[in-house]
Amino acid sequence: MRACSIALALNACLVATAVHAACPDAAAISGFVADWEAKRPAKALPVANPDDAVCARGKLVAELQGRLGKVIGYKAGLTAKAVQERFKADGPVSGVLFEKMLLSDGAKLPAAYGARPVWEADMLLVVKDEGINTAKTPDEALRHISGMRPFIELPDLALAPSETLDGTQLLAINVAARFGVAGAEIPLTADAATVALLADTKIVATDGSGAVLAEGTGAATLGNPLNSVVWLVQDLAKAGRKLSAGDLISVGSFSPLTPPKPGQQVTVRYEGFADTPKVSVQFE
Repeated sequence: MRACSIALALNACLVATAVHAACPDAAAISGFVADWEAKRPAKALPVANPDDAVCARGKLVAELQGRLGKVIGYKAGLTAKAVQERFKADGPVSGVLFEKMLLSDGAKLPAAYGARPVWEADMLLVVKDEGINTAKTPDEALRHISGMRPFIELPDLALAPSETLDGTQLLAINVAARFGVAGAEIPLTADAATVALLADTKIVATDGSGAVLAEGTGAATLGNPLNSVVWLVQDLAKAGRKLSAGDLISVGSFSPLTPPKPGQQVTVRYEGFADTPKVSVQFE
């Protein structure tokens, strides 16, 4: 009977160890970064749960920072229901944006800018002051946002197609952040009309001929892009981090993640805003 109990206890221990895998070691992170820089499909990082993935992201971000410059903001990923379903996730995940990731409106770059490149219509919100770190509602968040910047995010899904890329793995690889093309800042007024505008704006992606590639609304990101901000504030707080004035927040995808084509131009416009702001990227 005692031997049976010991065997059962050992089995339970082994199961627990398998479920709670250790944070990836330096070799695993360095190997991923080497593949990432070479634009080679990478192996999945050895993470089994969100805690491991957060640890992996921290190590990855530390290694990338020396190559990509200072942190300029954060991204809230998997904020749209369709994207959560694609990556088998039950909620958002967050990543870090570096200064060398941000490109200017009209930027040109190779269609194969990463191992598994995709583009998506997105939006950047600009932090006005640190009061945002206490925001619990869209209205409260907007009081501490200075403006919106049109944004086409250019993630790199990075892993080889044979690897499993789910929400946990996506978190581990910094939510696939690689590049993004940003337009000029559009000032926002902190009132109910602007809260509604951010949810209701129609976001349309077109090619160089004007043909529509994708459409969405601001409500695709947790019901309102400002809800992505509130979620991100809470997520950063868990790690003892805060947003600062000037930080950029990528609120999530308003369109499917789509591989770019050589020679393709993608333009994203935001209907409902004055003068219909837009931003474009050219793939070569």
